[in-house]
Amino acid sequence: MNTKTMLWMMAILVGAALPAGCDKRPPADDVTKVGVSAERAVTVGDDFESALTDWQVVAGDWRQRTADGRGVLAQAATDQRYPVALWKKQRFSDVDVTVRFKPISGRIDASGGIVLRATDGSNYYVVRANSLEDNVRLYTVIDGHRSKIAGARVDAPALGQWHTLRVVAVGAHIQAYLNDQLLIDHHDETFSTGWVGLWTKADAVTDFDDLVVTGVAEASN
Repeated sequence: MNTKTMLWMMAILVGAALPAGCDKRPPADDVTKVGVSAERAVTVGDDFESALTDWQVVAGDWRQRTADGRGVLAQAATDQRYPVALWKKQRFSDVDVTVRFKPISGRIDASGGIVLRATDGSNYYVVRANSLEDNVRLYTVIDGHRSKIAGARVDAPALGQWHTLRVVAVGAHIQAYLNDQLLIDHHDETFSTGWVGLWTKADAVTDFDDLVVTGVAEASN
C-alpha cells in the first residue's frame, strides 16, 4: 500500500470515529412530502441490462455485469476515496431519483449513494446509506471536499441485501428515503441543477440496479 493511500484511509477512519453531530430522528409521519411537478417532468431510467451508455466514470471501477440473472452496475474499486459515476443523459433542476443498491463488502465503508445536481465530478449533492453505520446522510461535495449538511439515525441496511434509496429535490427542499421511509427533510441552496449519478466510498463494493429519474430537464443551450 503506498503512502498516499495510507494517508487517506487513516483520514477516513478518524472521520468515522467522530460523533454523529447533526444526525437526528426521522421526520414526523405528517411532514409534507415534496414531489416534482408531473406537468413539467420527464422520466428516464437505466436497468443496466445492456451496454452502458451516457455514463462518465469520474473515479472507481464501474462496470455492467450480471448478478442473480439480472444486469447491474457494479462498483468494485477499493482504493479510491469517492468512486463516482455520472449519468450524462440529461441535466435536471427539480428531480426525483430512485435506485436499488446492494452493499456487498467493505471494512472502512459499505455504502451506496445517489449523486444529484452535479456540476461535474467534484461538485454535487450526495445522499448515502452505509451498512457499517446507523445513519443516512446528505452531503455537499465542493471541489472534492465533502461536508455533511443533514443526517438521520436509522438501522444500518444489511450487507448482501437489496435496499432502495430515493432522493427528491424541489427547489431548495431536499428529502431522502431509505426503503420507503422518509429520513431527511432539509433545505439547502448550494446546487440548483446538474447531472445525477451514483456513488460509493473507500473500499465499498456495491451493486446498483433499476435507476429511475423523474425531473425537470434543463433546457439545452
